[in-house]
Amino acid sequence: MVSRSKIIPEKKVKEVEEVAEMLKAYAVVSIANLYKVRAAQLQELKKKLRGNVEIRVTKNTIMLRALEKCEKIKPNINKLREFLKGSNIFLFTNMNPFKLSLFLERNKVKTTAKAGDIAQTDIVIPSGNTGLAPGPVISELNEVGLLTKIETGSVWIARDTVVAKKGETISPKLASVLSRLGIKPIEVGLSITAAYDEGVILTEKDLRIDLQKVIQQIQEAWTGAFNVAVNAAYPSAETAIPLLHIAQSEAFNLALNATYFDSPTISKLIISKAHFEALNLETYLTTVTKQLEKPSNPEEKVQKEESEQK
Repeated sequence: MVSRSKIIPEKKVKEVEEVAEMLKAYAVVSIANLYKVRAAQLQELKKKLRGNVEIRVTKNTIMLRALEKCEKIKPNINKLREFLKGSNIFLFTNMNPFKLSLFLERNKVKTTAKAGDIAQTDIVIPSGNTGLAPGPVISELNEVGLLTKIETGSVWIARDTVVAKKGETISPKLASVLSRLGIKPIEVGLSITAAYDEGVILTEKDLRIDLQKVIQQIQEAWTGAFNVAVNAAYPSAETAIPLLHIAQSEAFNLALNATYFDSPTISKLIISKAHFEALNLETYLTTVTKQLEKPSNPEEKVQKEESEQK
């Protein structure tokens, strides 16, 4: 038998070389899923990312061969092989991968659901007027679990209803109802499944950041550090003014308690304090005197009253 080696077309060889050069030229390469991404949306992303990110659509087999050519130059880059599944697009950049992932998330759009789509989150149909006239639509709404009523010539949904939970498959009937109600529950756009950043592989889970939570954590950390610095009397640009206020307050209180007359303001306060203490002392002495004047027993009380009457 004569073995025949498979001849690789020159076009593919050239494409492998081009992709390999791009892998060498950029610090970050990301793999994004093209599922449900429309051509118009992709073109818009290319415009927004122009100059910062080079986007390339190529076959997974081409990328595999390109990765093999770079494995000695780029440590761990071969680990991207396990993410080369399905229809992908590749993003080459020197941009921080977290920043790129956040940009792509913010540029996703909502679209109508089709039968067979997977609910990305719980799908809730809110209560209120559907704007639809009574008729066969009532049975369609009831079939997907919606409680309806008729008011002012329109079909109303009686209460907020979860019609599909996250991860469930959207049925043809539900897809039709959602479309009629104008609800677009499916978010489409590029999602990074994995990114290579100078030897480190970041997964989709790694790249998902809750910005509000991060901001809250930073604020809490700053507040905690600030309080520690102030309590430890650690001077810095941030603590200088609060520390001066504390020092001024403590010095003022010390002078007041020590009756140290160093300014008109403290002098007035010391005199006011002395006056207030004198009034308290007067009240206390009056109370004590009255208590001492009281008879110690009932007989003395009677004798005192008789004496006073005489």
